[in-house]
Amino acid sequence: MAVRCKNATRRRSSSVKMAAPLATCAEEEQRSVIRFLSSEAVKPIEIHRRMNVQYGDACLSLQQVYEWTRKLMNSSSSVTDSPRSGQAHPVVTPEGIAAVEAIVKENRRVTVSETAAHLDMSHGSTPHIVHDKKKVNT
Repeated sequence: MAVRCKNATRRRSSSVKMAAPLATCAEEEQRSVIRFLSSEAVKPIEIHRRMNVQYGDACLSLQQVYEWTRKLMNSSSSVTDSPRSGQAHPVVTPEGIAAVEAIVKENRRVTVSETAAHLDMSHGSTPHIVHDKKKVNT
């Protein structure tokens, strides 16, 4: 059985009105709120509670609030995600598709590994172009 303390149910005076919950928001907007509140020494749990009132289901998770508070307090001033190492670079370009198509038209029995090595492309991008994009007629 949950027990509530009396102070938790006390409401603010009726003269203070809350704004309507925000229907849409960007993650960067929420990170800006985290940045602002954490600069005022508001604890992550309180930041999450306040954001949850406004953003509802679109609110960042408590874990994300903790992570962004830590990042922002450790000299990171940007609220955007930085590129991650190991993240694939987009190689499925019109030029890449044309190059794969030319190799396949020249030799229909060429393997994915040979094509990837010839074009200096990842082993995953080549079959993606050939099969998933269905750009190459084999």
